[in-house]
Amino acid sequence: MSTPEGPDVSDARPGRRAWITRIVLLVVAALSTVIVVRLVGRVDWEAARDALRHLSWWHYIVLLAVVLVRQILLAMPLSFFIRGVTFYRATINDLGATLMYLIGPPPSDIALRVAMFKSWGVSPAKGLAGTVMNSLTFYVARFSGPLVGFMLLLGLGEDPSLRWVELLSIAIAVGVLVTVLLIVRSDPLARAVGTSAGLIVRRFRRSVDPDRWADACQSFRADISERFHSGFPLAVLSQVGMMVVDLAALVLCLRFVGVTADEVSLVWIAIAYLFAFPFTVFPLWGIGIVDALILAALVEAGGPQVEGAAVAALIVWRVFTVGAPVLLGAVAIAAWRREVAVTDSSAPERS
Repeated sequence: MSTPEGPDVSDARPGRRAWITRIVLLVVAALSTVIVVRLVGRVDWEAARDALRHLSWWHYIVLLAVVLVRQILLAMPLSFFIRGVTFYRATINDLGATLMYLIGPPPSDIALRVAMFKSWGVSPAKGLAGTVMNSLTFYVARFSGPLVGFMLLLGLGEDPSLRWVELLSIAIAVGVLVTVLLIVRSDPLARAVGTSAGLIVRRFRRSVDPDRWADACQSFRADISERFHSGFPLAVLSQVGMMVVDLAALVLCLRFVGVTADEVSLVWIAIAYLFAFPFTVFPLWGIGIVDALILAALVEAGGPQVEGAAVAALIVWRVFTVGAPVLLGAVAIAAWRREVAVTDSSAPERS
């Protein structure tokens, strides 16, 4: 998500800061992964290799189809918040930005999004406002996961044993939701939110101007308010749907490698996933730390005998949910460039 000052593709300093942030988060994720895996115990890699032999060719087709649905749902809020952006355009915009985020210098993903929006006749301001709302909606869904996890535990009659990490996650979800609702309510509230946020951030970065943040929030409200009331509920629903499909991919991976429902039921897989999902805030969807947390929960639910197969399932899940979108991003960019080339070649004929 861009800062209130907006993306500046010509300034190298934001790019360096973004790379430093990514590296720091990756290091934290790696250290957290090591800690969690040590708590789980030594992984039986031979059992994991044996579990991978359960996979058939048609399993890959099913998983690829599920991941494609997941990516469509993930990008869908763009079409709800930005007039002129269809589900197809939203998907290729999001996939292309995902690829550029991984391989390009920051903020190359934002630059690609803007270029796409311009080619579709969407103003950069409207496009970026919709992109920000897409991210904020996802944050609400991401950090609300533990709340559903607690509800499932209570439904099973289990002790939820509240932990500060999960409570912090829920608080973040509520905070993001309240902030968004305040901004879109009125111009004075939007400016008040921007000014307050700017004053807080200025304590850590003296270069921040609270008045500019207030102007940015007011402009953001003007760009998004037209479609917010009809788009936001649908956007939240699409992100919940994305999480359901993502969970379905994990369940399929576990079943495909031989982890049966008798060993680990669907509800316990869901609980493991929901409590781990907020950690997708780390780079590459929290690869490592999310997997370690899910593995620990699955072993706790199914016993040590499921550990090897669970590791195999998590590897396959990550190959498809992290690797496949990168490949699809290359296809998306190629499709967009072809669309632009066709449009440009037909322009003289229309004139």
